[in-house]
Amino acid sequence: MTNTFWQLLSANLKDIVRERMNLFWFFGFPILFILLFGTIFSSAGNVHYNIGLAYDSEGPLVQALSTGFGAVPAFTLHKGTRDEELGELKKGKRTLVIDVPDISLQPAMAGETVKLKVYYDKSKQATGQVLLPVVSQILGEIERHITGRPRIFDVEPQPIQHAGLRDIDFLLPGILAMALMQLGLFGSLRVVSLREQRILKSLGATPLPRGLLIAAEVLLRILMAMMQTLAIVAIGQAVFKVNVVGKWYSILGVVFLGAVTFVSLGYMLVSSVRTEESGQGIIQLVQFPMMFLSGIFFPMEIMPSFLRPVIAAMPLTYLGDLLRQVMVGAPPAYSISTDLMILAGWSIVSLVLAARLWKWE
Repeated sequence: MTNTFWQLLSANLKDIVRERMNLFWFFGFPILFILLFGTIFSSAGNVHYNIGLAYDSEGPLVQALSTGFGAVPAFTLHKGTRDEELGELKKGKRTLVIDVPDISLQPAMAGETVKLKVYYDKSKQATGQVLLPVVSQILGEIERHITGRPRIFDVEPQPIQHAGLRDIDFLLPGILAMALMQLGLFGSLRVVSLREQRILKSLGATPLPRGLLIAAEVLLRILMAMMQTLAIVAIGQAVFKVNVVGKWYSILGVVFLGAVTFVSLGYMLVSSVRTEESGQGIIQLVQFPMMFLSGIFFPMEIMPSFLRPVIAAMPLTYLGDLLRQVMVGAPPAYSISTDLMILAGWSIVSLVLAARLWKWE
């Protein structure tokens, strides 16, 4: 009985080792997971923020704030007028802007509070949840240097965002972008299944063009993407009262481009794959980093600097940003023209590579 048990155990182990994808999911995936998240959250000290000081004239208060914030290695300090700095904030070139009033330090020395308006983009959660408390602590230290005691600054957070925009309004376009990615990438596995079952090879002996089958599959994915969009937006509006400000033809146009991009990318990834299991592993390996590095779940501001080129190369980064701008009028990470050009470029390159690498058998 004991020998039989060990023989079964050995046979099961050999069966697992024989399948490389099993080894990946048992060992490679958890290791990739911890490396990815460990890199993101252990590199917080390497993050840099662009801080703007807005003022009319450079008095003692501005000089004190410049000295205090300039001493923080993670901050890059910029100075300018209120209109200039708020304009840079709306363009995404500032993390936050401190509006410094044109007053002397004498009232503060006498015990009066100084109101400082701190403008930030509420769509960037790291700013509101992490950076604002840090700014308050720094201001406390500056206060001690000025008066020898804390609490002369009264910080008034001023979120810059579309009227009535909430966290769910920012989350919904990201969920839609993720759904389009999943639909495009995993939808390509159906063709891999047909290849594995030799159905694609058999179609070569029939009058039906095999390319027609692919065209029908692509059209089906695009139609599903449109229905998916209607369902997600309808639930968002009916249940969570999401304020969709964009025109429907613009939203559906972006959805069409996003669906084409990820359908093309999916077919490129499985163009030469012979088994559905292998195709699924490749797609998982691609979609997993995109899901967590493109700004859908975690703000891009907390990512370490060496990952920024990878983030900037991901099509999901631009689809999420474009959908947020078009659907809810969110502040942009990139311009609309940049988002469109990057997505179109990914579509063209993926289609060309899929056509060149495609195997019917």
